[in-house]
Amino acid sequence: MNSQLPHYVLTLACDDRRGIVSAVSRFLTDRGCNIEEAAQFSDQETRRFFMRIAFTMQEEVIDLQDLQSQFDNIAHDFGMEWQIRDLQLPMPTVIMVSKLGHCLHDLLLRWKTGLLPIDVKAIVSNHRDFYQLAASYDIPFHHVPVTPGTKPEAEAELLRIVEDEKAELVILARYMQVLSDDLCGQLQGRAINIHHSFLPGFKGAKPYYQAHTRGVKLIGATAHFVTADLDEGPIIEQDVVRANHAMSPAALTSLGRDVESVVLARAVKWQAEHRLLVHGSRTVVFS
Repeated sequence: MNSQLPHYVLTLACDDRRGIVSAVSRFLTDRGCNIEEAAQFSDQETRRFFMRIAFTMQEEVIDLQDLQSQFDNIAHDFGMEWQIRDLQLPMPTVIMVSKLGHCLHDLLLRWKTGLLPIDVKAIVSNHRDFYQLAASYDIPFHHVPVTPGTKPEAEAELLRIVEDEKAELVILARYMQVLSDDLCGQLQGRAINIHHSFLPGFKGAKPYYQAHTRGVKLIGATAHFVTADLDEGPIIEQDVVRANHAMSPAALTSLGRDVESVVLARAVKWQAEHRLLVHGSRTVVFS
């Protein structure tokens, strides 16, 4: 992309019909925009159409607010769900974590080295293990303990932090608390979770030790949007690596945590670049 011009991205979803691509392309080019990346998908089963266009725009031609206002006419004609976002603005993000820090460390390093287009506004945890790590990155750390008796108050505090920071993305980086249905609804479409791929086979504590006992040959991870259905939200990304009989439970755990970190980082990057569109219980990923 031309780095000297403002960069924007248009994402949309609507019922499939003739003329969508033509209308959108003409709209942008007529206003002095240059399309630099375009991807589309038509679901033949549901007749639903999805599109992502990255483009540059001369600032003196039209500002973003005016562009959005003008596009609303086309969106109305086609019944679109749509957004136009500024790609130069990193996505405000809150990261949640418990006592396992591999995903948190990985995300912070990628963010600090410019590999993730996010702006980490706060770290929230039900433990105090990572307050020094947060301080080393100059990130506010919020210790929000959770017990069965205080869960409603804890979730209210969590939501307050998310709203105060204007977070568009909430990352559950091995946050080991089940969110209530109400909170899942409040965070719908902006919360991403990561877990190992053994579910539902190996539930509970020490899943990698359970997997070792069963002699598994593949270890993987799944990143998905958070919904009220525990660990069953629309899947964003998955990956696997090979395991063998010589690996100890500790080796399997280490391998699994590596996969979890990579899969979560991909999902976060795609969300921050507006490459994800939810399609019912699935996702469209313009990766």
